[in-house]
Amino acid sequence: MDGAQPQAADTFAETKSEASQEGSGLAQLRRAGHISDAERNSLAPVAAQFGVAVTPQMLRQIDPQNPTDPVAAQFVPSLNELKISDEELSDPIGDHQHSPVKGIIHRYPDRVLLTPVYVCPVYCRFCFRREDVGGQDALSANELEAALNYIRSNTEVWEVILSGGDPLILSPRRLNNILQSLRDIPHVKVIRIHSRVPVVSPERISDELTAVLRAANPLYVVIHTNHAQEFSSAALNACAKLADAGVPLLSQTVLLKGINDTPEKLGALMRLLVENRIKPYYLHHADRAKGTGHFRTSIEEGQALMRQMRGDYSGLCQPQYVLDIPGGAGKSPVGPQYIKREGEHWEVTDFKEDTHSYAEEHTTVK
Repeated sequence: MDGAQPQAADTFAETKSEASQEGSGLAQLRRAGHISDAERNSLAPVAAQFGVAVTPQMLRQIDPQNPTDPVAAQFVPSLNELKISDEELSDPIGDHQHSPVKGIIHRYPDRVLLTPVYVCPVYCRFCFRREDVGGQDALSANELEAALNYIRSNTEVWEVILSGGDPLILSPRRLNNILQSLRDIPHVKVIRIHSRVPVVSPERISDELTAVLRAANPLYVVIHTNHAQEFSSAALNACAKLADAGVPLLSQTVLLKGINDTPEKLGALMRLLVENRIKPYYLHHADRAKGTGHFRTSIEEGQALMRQMRGDYSGLCQPQYVLDIPGGAGKSPVGPQYIKREGEHWEVTDFKEDTHSYAEEHTTVK
């Protein structure tokens, strides 16, 4: 059963407090019976290094009888996180070198990330910002104004992406102030919000928040979700509320070993999304964040998965498989290739793995 609607927070500290009350670490996991006393003690070094939080809604989605539960695997810490390889990085996608002012990441010419808040209602065990989130609450008023001034002074910025942390844990009033400031910048035409809130904390999608998002149109909400089991009836209702209000919904998913790395598991998620008016957008190859090696597949495995997805599932269910190049060079599509040049013609592979020759027409203009 869904909880009561949260009251709007008047300060960033209150926003962080609300998030902490939703999911507060190893003690909460022990009370819920998802770890033992011995596991709580052994996992203390993990929790000391990387934030731990799970919302009540996600705790309800975990099957305690399943030792490989796909929801638990995403949120319940593991001793595997203490295994850090030489290739793993504190800043695996190079955000810091593209941050001209605090709260801004400007990697691509026409868009910037604005990170107004650094806390989340849940902490994913594979997060690429796992060493940046969970500490400082949010940007101070002066820091936020400096970030907005950066956007104002860079007229090539067409799109602003609110990320973090999770922007939708901000109170509707504070979020509305940020969105209105962005809407007042003439060259900012599109706003995007990346969030897990509609799924992991659906009670936050209140009428007030929905109205704020609708008023900021054109605004897109990109929902991070990795397995169909994450979706409760409350989550589906929250997504429907946003879609009914005219807020376009997209999804982003991380390819995770043992969680969604089969066509059946990934396909079930993509179909669920499309059935609920959420268009699959990105499938991210798992980043080289510290202590996350047990989640990563190989790119070859990801390509084989996407090739099978292409044959077995609707085109609406196809996310773009991408790699964030370590070091900060940005995202590149790394999905399977279906065409190659062979002399004077092209060799094209269909979804059954059969190949076909395609010769381009040579027309003469008269």
